Amino acid sequence: MDGSDKMDIQAVMADIGCNAKAAAAELAFAPAAAKEAALQAAGKEVWARRADIIAANKKDLEFGRAKDLSPAMMDRLMLDESRIQGMVDGLRAVAGQDDPVGAVLAEWDQPSGLHIKRVRTPLGVIGVIYESRPNVTADAGALCLKAGNAAILRGGSESFHSSGLIRECLVEGLKSAGLPETAIQLVPTRDRAAVGEMLTMTQYIDVIVPRGGKGLVGRVQSDARVPVFAHLEGICHIYVDTSADLEKTRAVVMDAKTRRTGICGAAECLLIDQAFYDAHGAPFIDDLLQAGVEVRGDATLQEVPGVIAAQDNDWGCEYLDMIIAARIVDGVEGAIDHIHSYSSSHTDCIMTEDDVTAATFFQKVDSAILMRNASTQFADGGEFGMGAEIGIATGKMHARGPVGAAQLTSFKYIVEGDGTVRG
Repeated sequence: MDGSDKMDIQAVMADIGCNAKAAAAELAFAPAAAKEAALQAAGKEVWARRADIIAANKKDLEFGRAKDLSPAMMDRLMLDESRIQGMVDGLRAVAGQDDPVGAVLAEWDQPSGLHIKRVRTPLGVIGVIYESRPNVTADAGALCLKAGNAAILRGGSESFHSSGLIRECLVEGLKSAGLPETAIQLVPTRDRAAVGEMLTMTQYIDVIVPRGGKGLVGRVQSDARVPVFAHLEGICHIYVDTSADLEKTRAVVMDAKTRRTGICGAAECLLIDQAFYDAHGAPFIDDLLQAGVEVRGDATLQEVPGVIAAQDNDWGCEYLDMIIAARIVDGVEGAIDHIHSYSSSHTDCIMTEDDVTAATFFQKVDSAILMRNASTQFADGGEFGMGAEIGIATGKMHARGPVGAAQLTSFKYIVEGDGTVRG
């Protein structure tokens, strides 16, 4: 199937949903060893079929070029042996983690004689809707399985062939471990009507996780009748405080902007304390310019040769490109005011050697991830020790920050008595 086949979308999605619900019921009590074995086997299969996956990815890249995808989106779409190795490493890392299902979160006795435990339990069926990045197929499938959930994956139309082959590898892992093949399903069409169906499948899907641009996430939040873990834009700021170490700052700013511009953890706005600028200038802006980054600055920073004028819509813009906005602010409070106005609550960083200033920043900035003296490109579940992530949740309900296996669980209470009555 090439993704363009005519099909009864409603019937196909209902069948997928029914199969997922049945698989979720089985996965809820699947042994930890079986889930680990499935993921280890899937990792071996991905590596064994890497040439096939790269060949499929070439078809996807051709499709992406025909759609005139941006360079950032094309970078997200592209798979090579190194990125496939990263997928394999992620599958193995998730496999080796402690199984979250059944973990006791709290335990206590009541004067009534009741013994109460709060334990982790799977969410059920998780729908993941994502754009471009085929590696999300592996990450999402692995994390859902580890947490005892069935997954319905709807990858971007541009990653159709790559995602299909990766899903086949995951299914081989499931089969080898005796787990239901329908535990990880991929929507078999590029037809956008399938997304609309997923958003209303309350009888089958327990939560939707959108991973993509503002348009995708906005549509999901607007149309979904299923609960949503929102992953909105990554408008990541770096504030350079008056006490920042210059060499640390140069290294962090360069990495945060240029390592990979197309990921949500890439820095998009640079805030520089006036006192720091008066004392040191901004050599890290020269570094960015020399690296080919377009710097859009305020009136003060336009004094730096090569900086062009920022427009109002540059503040709060997710470029996902070799572009960064920059402005001078009045101390940490000025930086906090700017972030409050323009942040997407994803990841924000302070460069400072002053503990009190850092504490003020951490207390007053309410983003999912706050960093000190570290690149915003560390905003990643793998770098947090989660093995992988489905996304960075920027909301405040249930999951926030990198969404790993533990965040894909809920909990239930186990209450034990001994003929205990409430008189």
